[in-house]
Amino acid sequence: MKLFYSKKLIIIASLLIIVAVLYKLAIPDPQVDYNTQVKPIINKKCISCHGGVKQEAGFSLLFQEEALGITESGKPAILPGNPDESELIKRISHTDPDERMPYKHEALSEEEIDILRQWIKEGAKWGEHWAYISVKKQDVPDYSSKWIRNDVDQFVYQKLDEENLKPSSEADKATLLRRLSLDLIGMPASEQIAAKYLKDNSDKAYDNLVNDLMASSRYGERWTSLWLDLSRYADTRGYEADRGRNIWKYRDWLINAFNTDKPYNDFLIEQLAGDLMPDPDDAKYIATAFHRNTMTNDEGGTDNEEFRTAAVMDRVNTTWTALMGTTFNCVQCHSHPYDPFKSDEYYKFLAFFNNSRDEDTQSEYPVLRQYNTADSLKFSQLIGWLRNNVSEAAARKYHVFLKTWQPTINSLQCDQFVNGALISSWYAGLRNKGTCRLKNVVLENKNQLMFRYNSNYDGGKWFIYLDSLNGQLVKTIPLSNTKGQWQIISTTFPQIKGKHNLYFKYYSPAIKTADETGVQFEWFQFDQNFPGKGKPGFELAYKDFNYLMQAKVDATPIMFENNGDQYRATHVFERGNWMVKGKAVKADVPDIMNPLPPNVPRNRLGMALWLTDKKNPLVARTMVNRLWEQLFGYGLAETLEDLGTQGISPTHKELLDHLSWKFMNEYNWSIKRLLKEIVTSATYRQDSKVNDELIKKDPNNKFYARGSRVRLSAEQLRDQGLEVSNLLSKKMYGKSVMPFQPTGIWRSPYNGDVWKMSEAEDQFRRALYTYLKRTAPYPSMITFDGGAREVCIPRRIRTNTPLQALTSLNDSTSHVIARNLAYRMQKTGGKEANKQIQKGYEIMMYKPISPVRQKALVDLYNAALNKFKKDHKAVNEIVGLKDKEKGSNAETAAMVVVAGAMLNMDEWLNKN
Repeated sequence: MKLFYSKKLIIIASLLIIVAVLYKLAIPDPQVDYNTQVKPIINKKCISCHGGVKQEAGFSLLFQEEALGITESGKPAILPGNPDESELIKRISHTDPDERMPYKHEALSEEEIDILRQWIKEGAKWGEHWAYISVKKQDVPDYSSKWIRNDVDQFVYQKLDEENLKPSSEADKATLLRRLSLDLIGMPASEQIAAKYLKDNSDKAYDNLVNDLMASSRYGERWTSLWLDLSRYADTRGYEADRGRNIWKYRDWLINAFNTDKPYNDFLIEQLAGDLMPDPDDAKYIATAFHRNTMTNDEGGTDNEEFRTAAVMDRVNTTWTALMGTTFNCVQCHSHPYDPFKSDEYYKFLAFFNNSRDEDTQSEYPVLRQYNTADSLKFSQLIGWLRNNVSEAAARKYHVFLKTWQPTINSLQCDQFVNGALISSWYAGLRNKGTCRLKNVVLENKNQLMFRYNSNYDGGKWFIYLDSLNGQLVKTIPLSNTKGQWQIISTTFPQIKGKHNLYFKYYSPAIKTADETGVQFEWFQFDQNFPGKGKPGFELAYKDFNYLMQAKVDATPIMFENNGDQYRATHVFERGNWMVKGKAVKADVPDIMNPLPPNVPRNRLGMALWLTDKKNPLVARTMVNRLWEQLFGYGLAETLEDLGTQGISPTHKELLDHLSWKFMNEYNWSIKRLLKEIVTSATYRQDSKVNDELIKKDPNNKFYARGSRVRLSAEQLRDQGLEVSNLLSKKMYGKSVMPFQPTGIWRSPYNGDVWKMSEAEDQFRRALYTYLKRTAPYPSMITFDGGAREVCIPRRIRTNTPLQALTSLNDSTSHVIARNLAYRMQKTGGKEANKQIQKGYEIMMYKPISPVRQKALVDLYNAALNKFKKDHKAVNEIVGLKDKEKGSNAETAAMVVVAGAMLNMDEWLNKN
């Protein structure tokens, strides 16, 4: 009987094995995925020798055509469908260390070899990286859970379900109020908004809070603070001299753009090419200061072309890093080592920026010239006269010229100096009988010369010769003594056909010594005479024109394109060296990306339209990922700066694509609507408490089973302290300010600039208005991971150092905040210290203090009070008032100590 059952079991087992084998044969193994299985092995083990930088033995695995192409051996290393005959498999499987690849490195594991073998067997199919595929509409998961509030939660819940995790319950109202306020406006909500929300028990309370915060003017300031990192905004020019720069109006433009919810595509187009849009207004010009935040080196003796080129390359790199999350800067010396970008594609893209007018000048031309109220009226009248008496084209031309002084030829284009030189690399300077050349000047149809100069000598004369100093003398121009002040002069000029080199010579009988510079030129303009002569009102119009050309104005650096006469060709730099020009290239975009839209110009405007085309795979993803990082501490793809193959893959790729698609198509590029979608989700509203299971499975909260806990930014730490202490100024816009800073931090040997502390409420303006000098940034900002903004900062890496605690405890501003918070606590909390402490905590955190915290703070108060009762000098030092003045007492001093401790609480320094 036992034998019978044993045989029966064997037969059943055999049948099950046969069925399993047949099933396996009927359903083949899934094919190897290039992006998730093959590419990581190549990048980790192979690409350093066989990629964009090196191509050992003529073999590269960067591009498909190279990987399958002929190597130096005369044969391909990969034979699709035939792994056993493929040299790649032979070499990685070799037992001889001298023959095995990777050479002199750890061998590939059997699993890795099997993956590559199977991949080749299946035809060595190449794959496109997810980030370079256009965004497509996603299917939203359909989970039925009471926790889910919107589509965001569907995707998050699906991942939690896969990881066997459960979401957390919703945080309390006070926590949500503080979290949302810090995220949307960067500081605590106003008392009115906070009170309205805390009293509202309706289902709409949270949505109403979101709307109120987004309607606050403080919203624009908060998101501008983020964009200043990306646009490398600073109030100085960088490098050694690091002189001041007047570009704060760009910051104001950003605040307005965010507050009015300017569609993100328009937001980018105007910053990249506002000057090239039809009839640009002042705002569109100012927007282009985005790419005038580049550093300029106006130290004497530097090569202007070198640093102009460096600025252009910085614009390329910033455009890709900030707007497309791609390390395109890798391509300026060689093909990208990991992603499918070729070296010449970098210079094709650089050609979009290379024809801009700026030339690393001290005056930072081109600039937008903005007149005062009276002169603005005069300007409008002049443009109206031109429109009515000459033509619309003339009105547009002189509108641009009066606003920008462009197009002109900067004097730093002069060369071949004899008894002259470029003064500090900025101006063409000539001594007595000095000469120089201005080459390749288009003179066709030009009968007027306008120029800007200064001189300290009487009787000066400027001689202009055609093509050589022995050539035709075409013009002699008297140059009066301007007493060192810059003046603009216009004079007639003989009409000459074609393009010529002009040679300049200067003489003044008033110059007595050979080493004295007689004249300095800043720029020249060859054009036609002011139009409309003989028309009624011409004399007044021409007088107004000359007045407006010389008028004192606010000037903001902007982008401006060269005209046809000054077109600048672009070449590939051999090995990235700007001095070694290779083949000439035309403006274009990388092959892997969406092509330029049809019929767009091949300039910055065409590039901006390509960038914001919905087919562009990177722009929407990059912005969605960045906004998510601001709210949750990590992006859906953690490496905001690199969505390429070396970046960290998204934890929720489908969610990233879903939000990106909606951002472009349903939300019409509205940042506010996108943010509202995220912050109204159950995912965002979760409690941040953590347990052992979550710590073990998801220490960094990448699956969002709880609310994120994030250390606040340097700006938020300052702003929230000023707000709760009733110190924060309500002023918006305007020039940067200089709050308290210890002496000796600034060292400005070139111009003697010093940190001059602002007065009154300007000391307590929001952090984004603080003057930022690149070589000496505001100390407390740097301590809390702010940047010098010498280059684009796509992501701040949060650190924890002892200096941070020392700053938050001992910095003078921190102490002033603590002192004023103590005053507020005493004023609103009644006479008892414990009540004052309770009120202070409620002011800061919107909820009652726990008994444990209150006891600790009361004990601190009592200990400090006992000390201060015995030390009146210490009281005066900490309160900052003289002994007999109101408020200078031991009780106030003790409360200042308590307030300082409260401003260093974990829940205050972090967003929970």
